[in-house]
Amino acid sequence: MTGRDSLARGVIPGQPGTLHARSAVDGIQVAPLPGLTVRFGRGPGDGGDGGHVELYVGRSDQGVSRRHGELTYLEGGWTLRNTGQQALRLPHGRLLGPGSDRTPLAAGYTPVFVKGSGFREHLVELYVVRPEPACPGGPAAPARATLPAGWSLSDDERLVLVVLGQRYLRHEPDPRPVPYRQAAEVLAFLRPGERWGAREVERRVAEVRRRLAGDGAYLSALRDARPPEAADCTPDHRLLTDLVAATALVPPDLGLLDGVGC
Repeated sequence: MTGRDSLARGVIPGQPGTLHARSAVDGIQVAPLPGLTVRFGRGPGDGGDGGHVELYVGRSDQGVSRRHGELTYLEGGWTLRNTGQQALRLPHGRLLGPGSDRTPLAAGYTPVFVKGSGFREHLVELYVVRPEPACPGGPAAPARATLPAGWSLSDDERLVLVVLGQRYLRHEPDPRPVPYRQAAEVLAFLRPGERWGAREVERRVAEVRRRLAGDGAYLSALRDARPPEAADCTPDHRLLTDLVAATALVPPDLGLLDGVGC
């Protein structure tokens, strides 16, 4: 799964309460039926020795439990519970430990990171279809199915920005950009036949920032929908926050870093 077909993008069809769930290798859509449970994890081995799941996650990673978590529709909403041996990580650094109580799942998009072996994490994208707004004339969300043309990123730009903004895509608390020099080292590892340096990373980022600055109305809509910025907010922090808020960068883009222990 690539960032371009992420659940974070566009309008997701279905009746209110419908659950859409995706991993890198699987995807399901489930109606909101009382008592219905959807299990996710590594699943049974070749011998079919238990651990049946509806959504496969990290099938080749022994650090992922056969049944690592479950989603259940109860009392008009979906809940998430950790049934595995390692933590589930939610946005803003919140951890859901093994055997934890059920946690209500909000309508809209929620990325869940499943801890695997070593530094590996596996993304599960969840999207619960929202009810229709009671007032049709209400304010629209800034993220749209089709972004303005200037927000389209080239493959090189996307890679640079994912390396720089990986902490934002992992929804870590108080994220900050990866320093240019460190980002250049990662890019040199990912693209060994190319010349990368801190100045080249800075140049690529500055080009994207200049291009997006030309769409002031869209930027204003994004920032009006966000909490106030901290006093120490840097231009790169603002750029990465805008890109993630607009879904120009989405958590599945972290797949571009596969094989890098960042």
